[in-house]
Amino acid sequence: MNNEVLKNISYGVYVVSCFDEKRSTGCIVNSLMQVTYDTIALSVNHKNYTNKCIKMNKKFAISILSINVDDNIIPVFGFQSSKDTDKFLNLEKIKIEGIDIIKNSIGYLIAEVKDIIETETHSVFIAKITKGEMLKNETPMTYAYYHQVKKGTSPKNAPTYIEQKETEGYKCKVCGYIYKGDITKEKDDFICPVCKQPKSVFEKI
Repeated sequence: MNNEVLKNISYGVYVVSCFDEKRSTGCIVNSLMQVTYDTIALSVNHKNYTNKCIKMNKKFAISILSINVDDNIIPVFGFQSSKDTDKFLNLEKIKIEGIDIIKNSIGYLIAEVKDIIETETHSVFIAKITKGEMLKNETPMTYAYYHQVKKGTSPKNAPTYIEQKETEGYKCKVCGYIYKGDITKEKDDFICPVCKQPKSVFEKI
């Protein structure tokens, strides 16, 4: 199959959040679909700690990200694990029904899990929306915008992840971004444009 055809399917970019026994957890998702007026379907990789938390609590929130999302949101929620990192620690947030929501988002949804469909790599949560509000009037970020304008890449746990063909240059060991050229000529304070990690995480390919 030509994987390029999959890039024509429309996706958004969201943060799904839940909680464990101690704090809020969360990760970036792009596979979210409205099934009926009050029902959504959400796909989350089995390897994501947030997947475990959603199964435990049967409840989650969705923060809808805009094209003006803070630069640290996607690197933190997309390329780190809530099992090891308190992703909401230094973030402006609001708490709704015990779950942290990103304050600088377009709006949010709260949903209760009604059914779970398991695939080889992902859980698909069928959930009923119990609450939802708009926080600001901005343009939502699509997956296409994230790739084409933000020059972002997909985490390996994302349903839409496609392994990049390696070319000559340097590859970020955290997010997979490929720097084409000689990164050693960059200043020492150079950071990955996708995950904001330092120059030291790049390896030659």
